[in-house]
Amino acid sequence: MNVAITGGYVVPVDGDPIDGGTVLIMDGRIAAVGPDADVDVPDDVEVVDAAGSWVLPGFVEAHGHLGVSEESEGWAGEDTNEMTDPVGARFRALDGINPADLAFADALSGGVTTAVIKPGSGNPIGGQTVAVKCWGRTVDEMVLREPVSVKSALGENPKRVYGDKKVTPSTRLGVAAVIREALTKAQDYKAKRDHAAAQNKPFERDANNEILVRVLDGELPWCQHTHRADDVATAIRLSEEFGYRLVINHGTEAHLIADLVAEKNIPVIIGPLFTSRSKVELRNRSLRNPGILARAGVELAIMTDHPVVPIHFLVHQATLAVKEGLDSDTALRAITANPAHILGLDDRVGSLKPGLDGDVVIWSGDPLDVMSRALRVFIQGRSVYHFDEATGEGVTENPYYRG
Repeated sequence: MNVAITGGYVVPVDGDPIDGGTVLIMDGRIAAVGPDADVDVPDDVEVVDAAGSWVLPGFVEAHGHLGVSEESEGWAGEDTNEMTDPVGARFRALDGINPADLAFADALSGGVTTAVIKPGSGNPIGGQTVAVKCWGRTVDEMVLREPVSVKSALGENPKRVYGDKKVTPSTRLGVAAVIREALTKAQDYKAKRDHAAAQNKPFERDANNEILVRVLDGELPWCQHTHRADDVATAIRLSEEFGYRLVINHGTEAHLIADLVAEKNIPVIIGPLFTSRSKVELRNRSLRNPGILARAGVELAIMTDHPVVPIHFLVHQATLAVKEGLDSDTALRAITANPAHILGLDDRVGSLKPGLDGDVVIWSGDPLDVMSRALRVFIQGRSVYHFDEATGEGVTENPYYRG
């Protein structure tokens, strides 16, 4: 897909804004970004005039449940948690995603082009996450990277789920023990597997352990659902015991130990921020918390946990976090470059620079202004969404009928 978006106020995120800039996309990748006069646009490339508009990279949702927790579907569309086994490293969000979920169209209307979709938090170890583009016919066509990380949960959710079943784990002690036991078994599994390979002997593989070994080897980060400060401390304790890469997800009270989190260079994917305090763990939920973490030096991403907060409100959470003290540049990075970097996707998405995917959004104005709207959305250079001024409605291109 070849297109040149010209004349706009280009915000690369990783780089200074360009007033009157061009983003050239060739074969689905960004080929050039610069002032209009400095970018050579080939004659056969479609030119889109973005004069008077802002041009940004597509936003990155770092933690959502699009397609696995389908809107308006009830039980039939609920595939977020496989709550029959507390150790579910073998479960893959990829296998439960329905691209026809209404949330994907909503994502585009909010400028979100990439979503990291995760299993829920009902299990101590919930499964594998996947990064997808927010437009396509099948999830296989939409995949950007799989797996991205492994989801784990501490706190109220897993102890409630299994406590109700009267089985382990029913306490925070039990949840931590289940995780520790699974990782210990994975260490033993790796030693036995490597020994068998060295002896050129057959070895019976185990799907859970294969994934957990990749965590232990540092290949996959550990996305840890945790709200309370003491649970954040437990997450840190476990990660240091086993040496894996920890990413705090939610982090509702991470600001209470922000200096410790920053000192240990642990990123936080914070949110959702537009919620009531629906359980004890959330009593310190505040739009001030992102700013506190960022000022402490924590690498920060903001997420919706869709459908807890609708996916197209991602940018509005960033805006209101700015109102409550978060630096505006950091807020923009928290929904673009930072989530891409934290989850190892920054070689594909998160900013406007040559070599990255041509995921570009034309906005009517500053996206941190709640009155601005996404006018056009491109994924890998293909126009997949536009706002129809005549009808006042957004139009998502039908992926099943491509021109």
